[in-house]
Amino acid sequence: MIISIAGEQLELLPQKAVFLPRHQALLLADVHFGKVNHFRKAGIAVPQKANDKNTEGLIELLRQTKATRVIFLGDLFHSHYNEEWEVIGQLTSHFKDVSFELVMGNHDILSEHQYKRYGFLLHAQLTLGHFLLTHEELARVPAKYYNLSGHVHPGVRLRGKARQSLLLPCFYFGKRKGLLPAFGSFTGLAAVKPKEGDFIFAIVQHDRVLQIK
Repeated sequence: MIISIAGEQLELLPQKAVFLPRHQALLLADVHFGKVNHFRKAGIAVPQKANDKNTEGLIELLRQTKATRVIFLGDLFHSHYNEEWEVIGQLTSHFKDVSFELVMGNHDILSEHQYKRYGFLLHAQLTLGHFLLTHEELARVPAKYYNLSGHVHPGVRLRGKARQSLLLPCFYFGKRKGLLPAFGSFTGLAAVKPKEGDFIFAIVQHDRVLQIK
């Protein structure tokens, strides 16, 4: 689904990512690579498939969009170093013509050396056209910019006539700020409370984007 925000076109992808055609940039938030390994190391049984799904999903998006830039809006890696970081290194090495960039998030605690040895460009925040990209949403957005961020893992709750409900990941766009869903397959959801004039696009069954509000 293609929408227009701040004079820019955004393609909302059902894989929980945004593609900006004018900039050939793919935006992803809260991948949390390595989270599965972190839990397994702590003795919590978590299927390895969650890691594979994140990697395979990113590869699919790169091939689909032909993006020349991949910008992670924070929380690329979940915690301290584990072997999953080397899988990321293999991925960035394979796509040599793609610029991999990270807007630092609260979980991004690896040493700068680890990021740089796999070619990541690091930012505290990043401007891209009319967008100001951050991990956490800004309390005040500078004039002429629209803030895109992650961190929240937004979800929208749909309710049926028989009182049943379903919480789905979503893209959330307010007047000056927008939230991207968490790309990672092993992440939770936080229900958002829309304000008048806001727009919500739910991701339904991971294969389509549906406007809810």
